[in-house]
Amino acid sequence: MIKFCVKLVQRWLPEPFIFAILLTFVAAIVAMPVCHQTPIEVVENWGSGVWNLLAFAMQMALVLVCGSTLAAAPAVKRGVSALARIPKSPAVAIALVTVVSALACWLNWGFGLIVGVVFAKEIARQLAGVDYRLLIASAYSGFVVWHAGLSGSIPLTMATPGDALATATNGALTSPVPVSQTILNPHNLVMVLLVIVAITVANTLMHPKKGAVTVDPALLSDGSDKSDGSDKSDHPTPAQRMEHSPILSWAIALLLAAYLVVKLVFRGATLDLGIVIMIFLSLGLMLHGTPLAYVRAFGKAATGASGIILQFPFYAGIMGIITGVGASGICMGTVLAAAFINISTPLSYPLFTFLCAAILNMFVPSGGGHWAIQAPIMFSAGADLGVDPGLTGTAIAWGDAWTNLIQPFWALPALAIAKLSARDIMGYCLVDLLITGLIICGGLIVWAL
Repeated sequence: MIKFCVKLVQRWLPEPFIFAILLTFVAAIVAMPVCHQTPIEVVENWGSGVWNLLAFAMQMALVLVCGSTLAAAPAVKRGVSALARIPKSPAVAIALVTVVSALACWLNWGFGLIVGVVFAKEIARQLAGVDYRLLIASAYSGFVVWHAGLSGSIPLTMATPGDALATATNGALTSPVPVSQTILNPHNLVMVLLVIVAITVANTLMHPKKGAVTVDPALLSDGSDKSDGSDKSDHPTPAQRMEHSPILSWAIALLLAAYLVVKLVFRGATLDLGIVIMIFLSLGLMLHGTPLAYVRAFGKAATGASGIILQFPFYAGIMGIITGVGASGICMGTVLAAAFINISTPLSYPLFTFLCAAILNMFVPSGGGHWAIQAPIMFSAGADLGVDPGLTGTAIAWGDAWTNLIQPFWALPALAIAKLSARDIMGYCLVDLLITGLIICGGLIVWAL
């Protein structure tokens, strides 16, 4: 089964940019007959959406670059290196990477996505015989639990008071749904635990007994510990003194830290993507020591952000097609959601909500996009069927996260750090997709009983 999935993906999964182009044309072709839209309307919806993810694309690029720059700091590298010496066999290495990544992603997806792959990369540098492709796939597989975790955008949106909640759900939710009914609900926590255990066991069993694809440790070096010393001088200028002054780095890092304390402690803010970036940035400035050292490490890390910069506008365009409404007044996302609602019962509704979100996620890999499409109709339909809104929201969140295992969109930062292509890891992730899908579907049915 593993060999089949790996060969299937390597043969048929194109480079992520090509994948985005193909999804664009599939969405456009389907939108015309399903939504009764003209070609001109589809093109306008696509073009209007292209630039709607610019802010998010910048955040994703900064998560990658700031996280990679922090990981390149000498103190962090020593700490990660020490942890990477713990596993003494490939099986233990795979299991440890999977658990660390999953727990980190449950706490915060941006943090987990970077930490997992950096940890995996360091293990590959130190442990001989471990399959590098599976190691990185294991680091990415933990991403499947993030929407069911503390940084899940849909549960957090549901827990946020204000008129926006009622507006987004067409009046189905007039008061916030606390996280105790979604993220921290015992049913959800059990599902998260079972998924983590399942992918840990599956990833460990997938390691080949022989013929593992290893990598030369020298190829994984980022060269950040090397310096040509060309900027050093026996008689430094004032400009050079400032470039090598730790005072400036610490001053701006402490300013960032002060803001974070005010925001998190005194204002009660949650750990969102912007705050994660600021944590990476402030720690990186302090640990690199000088402004020039940080600038050089940042520049090396920035080369990995090219895929994000190129592909995010195309996914924003796809989102424009899915959510766009022409003269017919029909949205493709609404048509798909309505189709699942029409065949649902109170018991099957959470399952079909999950599957609807999973399909939409292939075209709109964004929690915000899912919320805009599904919230207006799914919560109203769920209320008519007597389904708890916490269960409906959690089902959407799991669907949004599940197909990320085979959607290269979210894997771009990890692949950039690992220096791999999507074809290298998605075969293993496909196996994890099938296994976790059974657990999630079963868990939602049990919850609905």
